Amino acid sequence: MISNWGSALVRTFRGTSAPMTYTLIGLCCLIFVLGPASGFVPSYGTGDALLVAQRAYFRRWGVVPADLFAAPAREALTPVTALFIHGSWIHLLGNMLFLYVFGAMTEERLGRVEFTLFYVVCGYLALLGYAAANADSEQSLVGASGAISAVLGAFLYLFPRARVTSLLPFLFFLPLRFPAWVVLPFWAALQWLAAGQAAQGPGVAYLAHLVGFTLGFGYAWVRFGRATRVKPAPAQVPEGENQP
Repeated sequence: MISNWGSALVRTFRGTSAPMTYTLIGLCCLIFVLGPASGFVPSYGTGDALLVAQRAYFRRWGVVPADLFAAPAREALTPVTALFIHGSWIHLLGNMLFLYVFGAMTEERLGRVEFTLFYVVCGYLALLGYAAANADSEQSLVGASGAISAVLGAFLYLFPRARVTSLLPFLFFLPLRFPAWVVLPFWAALQWLAAGQAAQGPGVAYLAHLVGFTLGFGYAWVRFGRATRVKPAPAQVPEGENQP
């Protein structure tokens, strides 16, 4: 899950042609609803039986660092399948919010095929990097946050002046609008601080966030160069912001 330490981002730019972003969101939601973590499938049981089913499900489709490096040929696809598995409703909705906010404009800039490959490859490498740093861990790692962090990194490079609305708890959740070059580096700094304080073994994958963010920013930098940055047009005021 992408941890934003209480900062919720609300989209101010809406993509007009981003089918892969919405496909990824729909696919993650569908897989979650059909899995044991949603609680919607009676066949997984309840109570202890449900917990056993969840652990087995996460171990089968998630990244288990010790298994990945012990049997790399057999486990090589788990960093891909793990991108579509989430551990709870909060985990899912937090990740999908960030993908919705930042994915469409990034996809429009990269194109559908390139965006999809970028998302999967960066997500794979982010989870692989985290697993390498916790190579002896037997815990399962799941979630799209590494890939979505890469989207954030690319968005920062491509649209540094795009404005997003943030709800900050230490400012009593007042909605404040900041450019991406303020919000996203601040988010990355929080991930870096949290990664330095995190206990050993997978929990919230702060290191995967940092790896993904760095990969995404670096890819956009190499792919587009300084001369092709996009300066977004002023966004229309979303419905509900002109309330009497």
